[in-house]
Parts: sequence; structure tokens; C-alpha cells
Amino acid sequence: MDICKDVLSEVETKLNKSFKDFIVETLLLYMVIPQRINYLQLGRYSHSCEQRFRMNSAKEFDWLSFNLSLSKKVLTGTRKAIAIDPSYISKSGKQTPWIGYFWSGCAGAAKRGLEILGIGLIDVDHKDCISLEAVQTPDSITLGNYDGNLISWYLGVLEEKATKLLEVTKYIVADAYFSKKNFTDGLAKLGFHLISRFRDDAILFYPTTQLPTGKRGRPKLYDSKIDFANLDLNRFEKINLLHIDNGNLYTTIAYSKSLKQMVKLVVWISDKGKKHKLYFSTNINLSGKDVIETYRTRFQIEFNFRDAKQFTGLNQCQARNLSKLKFNFNASLTAVNVAKIVAKEKGINFSMVSLKTMMHNAFLLQRFICVSGIRPNKRLNDNLFKELIEFAAIAA
Repeated sequence: MDICKDVLSEVETKLNKSFKDFIVETLLLYMVIPQRINYLQLGRYSHSCEQRFRMNSAKEFDWLSFNLSLSKKVLTGTRKAIAIDPSYISKSGKQTPWIGYFWSGCAGAAKRGLEILGIGLIDVDHKDCISLEAVQTPDSITLGNYDGNLISWYLGVLEEKATKLLEVTKYIVADAYFSKKNFTDGLAKLGFHLISRFRDDAILFYPTTQLPTGKRGRPKLYDSKIDFANLDLNRFEKINLLHIDNGNLYTTIAYSKSLKQMVKLVVWISDKGKKHKLYFSTNINLSGKDVIETYRTRFQIEFNFRDAKQFTGLNQCQARNLSKLKFNFNASLTAVNVAKIVAKEKGINFSMVSLKTMMHNAFLLQRFICVSGIRPNKRLNDNLFKELIEFAAIAA
């Protein structure tokens, strides 16, 4: 785990050696433990007691800076964006803070549990994502006490982290839920541009071609409404991309009625012309190609959620404390980040199930050697070690 030690030395926040060792050990155990990951399991697989993990997980740690440093080892492309996406976390009980009803995309309904807002850095050129931080969403009662709503809460989270995020990119990419005027206006004040999707029935207008008349009053902003069943191709530019799903892509600058501003619009029209999808950026100078490719790369953050839920215990924390829940969410997602770096440094294709199998095998092998008291001959047993570590791993 030299990767984590190197990155911890770069983090600006001063940490004592014991807490650094705790972070490294915890991330290792999240990748090693094959069953449920909770405090009891962490104690069983570690030389430390369960109480050590309970106490230290309540401490603050700068996950954003840590993962930004990790991202430099994986994301080497030039086009980057910050992806945000809420994710439902299954959780029961009455004493868990901020438990309530949140939307579950898998169930297609609101379910009782928790929600986190995942913030990730995506590499558009290499179609990859590193999770930066996860922030728990308050329940509706808590939001009501602060006279806020979900959009204002999400904006508040981004405002708190804006300084560090703007050092990397000025683009935020999110799904259609975030294509609201109060959200785009809030991002603009922070210095960000939004890349997102409109509803299919969104009302947009062609920009006006009329020159200023010099008369009193506001100049004309737009012309006729865009009819997506009969596009005026003279006002659109076709985007030539590979892997377009049974349709064509067109781009132009358009006026959005809901956002009350000009946007860079990308329209996907099906081959038969019966369906369309609308993508946009609030930066009208961004190319249509960058808009559609950035939005498509957004889904990489959902793969991080999937891997964390299946392999690193994102859903399995049994704590009833906000600080401990935050630690678990971020440790789980960061363990997936570390696994990606390990795969890259070893020159193998990233597969969370294979990496977890190999790390578990290596952990057991090291444990057997320590307990036996035998010092094996590395030169003679090198191939045998490799065979045992890769046992049951899926071939790349």
C-alpha cells in the first residue's frame, strides 16, 4: 500500500503517524475482506481490536484532497469534468441520522434509507472516473428546518468544495434532474458551467438572426420555437461520431425557456425521426462533440457506486453516527480508486472481482507464512506464489 502512503504525505492536513497507518490499513482491509465489511470484520482481519476502528472512523479526514492526489495517477486525459450523482444507500433502523425516503433508481421508487451525493472526477478521453468524496444528504425534515431544498443543499456542498474543484476543471456534469434554473444560476456564481440533459419536452428557441434596430426596449433574443420533428438543418451542424446509437447528432446555440439563457444544444434524433434526446452546456463556446462525450462519460461514476456496493461495503456500515457513516462511505469508494491504481501499475485490466480475489489470496498467503514461522525461498517459490495469488481470479 505504498500508493496510499505516498499520497498521504502530499495531503496538506497534518496527520499523526498512527492515523496515517490506520487509513492505509483500513483501505487495505476494505479490499481484502470477502464478506460483509463492518467493525467486527475489520477487527477480525486486523491485528488491532474492533474498538480502534470505531474510534478512528469518527475522526475527520480530507478525502477530497486525498482522492484528487490519487486521480493524478489514473486520469491522464486533457478533458476532465466533475460528475455529481446522488445514490441511494439501503439502511434500516430508527436511530440512524438523516434516514428517510430517497429515490432509488434500481427500484424506480422512493425507498427508506440514506442518500449520498457522490462527487467524482471523470476523464473524458479515457472514459474513467475517480470518486472524490461522498456527502450524506439530509432527510426532508432536516432540510425543512433549514428552510432549504435538495437543490440548495447540493449547491451548498459544491460551494464548500469549489476552490479545490475549480483547480481541476470548471465543468459540472449531472443528469436531467439538475437542469433547473436555480441550480445553473448557483453554479454560475461559483464559476462553474453545467453539462446536462433537458427533458424531452423542453421548450427551446432558435437564436435571433435579426440585427439590433437601435430602438428603445430590449433587443430580440430568439426566433421561432425549435420543432424537433422537423429540424431546420440550416441552423444546425451535424456531429460525426462513432458509436452513435441508431440516430444522428446535431448541435447549435439555442435559447432555453426554463433556464432563461442561451445554451450549447446537442440533439440526438433517431433514424426514423420519432425520438429525440436533448443535451446541453451552459458554456456556448464548448463544442457539441465535447458536450455529448462528457455527458456520456458521466455514467462512469455509477460504475464506481456499483463496485463499491458489491465489493467494498458501501451499503454495509452499521454505525449510527454522521462522522462514522461519512468515513465508511468515503473509505468504500476510495478503496475502489486504489484498486484502479493497482490495476494500472500492474498492467492488468481493471476488474474489481479479480483484484479483490487476488488481494484476499495474497493476504491469506502472507498470513500463512507469518503463522508457520517458515521463511520461504523467494527464488524457488516465485511461480508458486503467483499461481496461488491468481487462484480463482477471472482472466483478463
